[in-house]
Amino acid sequence: MQISPQELKQVMSSGLLSFPLTDFDAQGDFNPKGYAQRLEWLAPYGASALFAAGGTGEFFSLTAEEYPAIIKTAVDTCRGKVPIIAGAGGPTRFAIQCAQAAEKAGAHGILLLPHYLTEAGQEGLIAHVEQVCKSVKFGVIVYNRNVCKLTPESLAILADRCPNLIGFKDGVGDIELMSSVYMKMGERFAYLGGLPTAEVYAAAYKALGTPVYSSAVFNFIPKTAMQFYEAVRTDDMATQHRLLKEFFMPYLDIRNRGQGYAVSIVKAGAQLVGHGAGPVRAPLTDLKPAEMEQLDALIRKLGPQ
Repeated sequence: MQISPQELKQVMSSGLLSFPLTDFDAQGDFNPKGYAQRLEWLAPYGASALFAAGGTGEFFSLTAEEYPAIIKTAVDTCRGKVPIIAGAGGPTRFAIQCAQAAEKAGAHGILLLPHYLTEAGQEGLIAHVEQVCKSVKFGVIVYNRNVCKLTPESLAILADRCPNLIGFKDGVGDIELMSSVYMKMGERFAYLGGLPTAEVYAAAYKALGTPVYSSAVFNFIPKTAMQFYEAVRTDDMATQHRLLKEFFMPYLDIRNRGQGYAVSIVKAGAQLVGHGAGPVRAPLTDLKPAEMEQLDALIRKLGPQ
């Protein structure tokens, strides 16, 4: 069942969100059965929404032909359990194609990832986001990252022009910019912390007034991910610091050894806990054997999930 943009905004305003991996088989092709099983496993843990074909789901490596099937599998599997927000992005017309396919498949909204490669001024970024928003009726969340960094003034213009633009996800980590956006836009948007391994930044973002974030590690340690979110929600700094020290900081040490490892390490974690999603697609590379062993040791210390 479709929900209105304002209803999606309410979904986005509390709880933990996550980006399921996209399952590939040994040949690197989409594996719908494995993907459905992954979503069935994750859905009961309590995430407020799941982002199908998002960044952790390797949206950037998907073809136009397989994308609708991925979104439809997610929607069909999670119907009545958890809302599905689809990733969309790339060149404006391709992003529109994805957004419309996601709406047709029954997704509840889209996360608009950055366009491809070329830099653009604020006027061009406004046009890009506006065209995507006006191509669909459901809610749109814009991902502020890389070549798509909108100013507070640009967001105000878009908010006036696009009633269905209801969310802002930050992937930059500029506290001054995030504070400026929040001070200018207030309750007009739902806000989402979206830096890789967002748990490390969660307490700081909550202090800014934006307590919601997306968790990648939910893909393989969902119990711990929910435990950490609850610690952030209740200002339990002892639990936050313990998990940061015992797991997240050593995890970051592994993640930072290779470009693109923010996705690769999540797929590695899923494999280690018995929910493998297949290899990453080029140009990403999988973790090396020694790195897998180090990650396995970190996961085992956390106990059963």
